Amino acid sequence: MKLGIVGLPNVGKSTLFNAITKAGAEAANYPFCTIEPNVGTVAVPDERLRVLTELYDADRTVYTTIEFYDIAGLVKGASKGEGLGNKFLGHIREVAAIVHVVRCFDDDGIVHIGGAPDPARDIETIGMELIFSDLDAIERRIDKTRKALKGDKALEKELSLLQRVQEALLSGVSARAMELGEDERAYVSSLDLLTGKPVIYAANIAESEAGSESENDYVKAVRRIAENEGADVVVLAAKVEAELAELGDEDRQAFLEELGIGESGLGKLVRASYHLLDLISFLTAGKPEVRAWTINRGTKAPQAAGKIHTDFERGFIRAETIAYEKLIECGGLARAREKGLVRSEGKDYIVSDGDVIHFLFNV
Repeated sequence: MKLGIVGLPNVGKSTLFNAITKAGAEAANYPFCTIEPNVGTVAVPDERLRVLTELYDADRTVYTTIEFYDIAGLVKGASKGEGLGNKFLGHIREVAAIVHVVRCFDDDGIVHIGGAPDPARDIETIGMELIFSDLDAIERRIDKTRKALKGDKALEKELSLLQRVQEALLSGVSARAMELGEDERAYVSSLDLLTGKPVIYAANIAESEAGSESENDYVKAVRRIAENEGADVVVLAAKVEAELAELGDEDRQAFLEELGIGESGLGKLVRASYHLLDLISFLTAGKPEVRAWTINRGTKAPQAAGKIHTDFERGFIRAETIAYEKLIECGGLARAREKGLVRSEGKDYIVSDGDVIHFLFNV
């Protein structure tokens, strides 16, 4: 899974990226310090894997991963090439979802490209550039489809839908906010439009506000916008996340408790991305390896097996399955079998989050 971190210059994108990936991307107090996207691969925190590793005395623990792309700051006119904008917008097309960092604090010592933070204006600036870029792509697609028509009914239907998307974009409505049927949604998704990608707004607050029960007016403004768009919001302090990144596991947890923060920014982003993209994890466990596998919610057992190896899906026989919680309650698989809690599931079984599965196959 790839997530792109975007926003205006100097809102804390690279600071947040450094914190959650420990990749050491440059963070500086001037626009366009990031030109090529920095990429960092992060293990998805999952306490269940640690517990299973201890239970099985496993030799290896493999976490599922997320790739974060730190994409350079966008400015007004980016879709027309301002601030190398066309290049930056192209990087966004490669990601599954967008993490839009919005500055939600005042600091005279940090330059803001708009003079001062204004979440509504800042979000609109980025949003409109994505729309303008999508309009260019849609116009080219419409021209190509119109030339290929020649009485093809399927292409006529496609052209009509493309024109609807164009009208929505011209009225300032993103592709993800359009009311579409299931087949229409699948087609629009295939267009890989920037405004069709799910969005998580990362409200970057001041270090002094971390752990506060009340939210400032900037954050409240971000929440109102996200609610209207059906987007998610994660509130974090990038500077605090940077400090957390330098600590060991025990010290990190103690620091979180001291600040009154229940979860790190990385944990919040992972949860939000799984929610937005409708993802879950199933687990495999044994002495050689304990591992998490990410799949779309609603995936059936054979396709889940295919995530491990194509042979598993091709020769699928059945899946021996138990819920993680029940396995832990029993203290092991042998006791779970005695209690009749290990189920034998067939090809129509829909995998649930936290299922611990052993696949049987024959090829």
